[in-house]
Amino acid sequence: MIAPKNLVPLGLLASVAAVVWSLATIELHAHGDVTPQAVDTTGLPNLGEEWLEENPWRDPDGESWEAALEVGSSAYNQNCARCHGLGAVSGGLAPDLRRLEADSSGDEWYLERYRNGYTQNGITKMPAFGELLGQEAAWAIRTYTETRPGEDSIEQHIETLQKHRDALEDHITSGKSAEGNAEKLTTVKESLVEIAGQLKTASGAPRADSAPRRAAAALDGSNDGVAAAAEILTIGLPAAK
Repeated sequence: MIAPKNLVPLGLLASVAAVVWSLATIELHAHGDVTPQAVDTTGLPNLGEEWLEENPWRDPDGESWEAALEVGSSAYNQNCARCHGLGAVSGGLAPDLRRLEADSSGDEWYLERYRNGYTQNGITKMPAFGELLGQEAAWAIRTYTETRPGEDSIEQHIETLQKHRDALEDHITSGKSAEGNAEKLTTVKESLVEIAGQLKTASGAPRADSAPRRAAAALDGSNDGVAAAAEILTIGLPAAK
C-alpha cells in the first residue's frame, strides 16, 4: 500500500493514539458513537458493484461535482468529523484528510481505510464503511475532503471576507431590497468569486470548495440569497482560521 505524503506518520500516529485510547472514558467522549450512519446519495449516479480505483467526481467541471460535494459534506459530518475534525481539519490524532493527495495513490490509501477500517492492538479505531455505505458515499466524502482549501490559502483573505460578511449583515438589518442595493451586492459577489478562484486545495485537487465560493453562488439577487451568503460566511470563517 502506498502511504500518502504529508500525513502524520502511522508509527507516530499509533504511539500517540495508543495513549489516548488507553483512557477509556476520554476515548468515549472524544469519539462517541462510531456506528456508520446511512448516507442519502440521491442526485449521484449509481457506480455499480465493482469498486472504482480513482475518484470519478474529481473534475470540477463534471456534472456530478456539485452533487458529490453536497452529499459528501453531509456524509462526512455524520460519519467522519468526530475523529477527523470539522471541515476535515484534524486535531492531530487522526490523519488530516485535506492533505491526502488527490491522485491514484491517495485514492488507494483512502479506499483501503474506508472499505476495511483500521484496527490497532485489537481495538477498532475506525469502522469499516465499505459494505454499509457503498462507493457512492465513499467518493462523495473523498470529493468533499480533497476540495478543502489549505489554511494558508484562505488566511490571507480572512479580513476581506469578514468585511463582506459584515456588509451582507448590514444589508439585512437595513431593510433594503436586494434590487435596491444591487450595485453593492454585485461588488461583494465579484470579490467573493475572485477570492474563491485564488484558493488552492491542500490535496492538489483542481478546485477548492470554499465558503467564498458557496457564498457567491448564494447571492442570486434576492434577500434570501443575501441571508444565505451571510450565514455561509459566518459559519465558514471560524473554520478557516
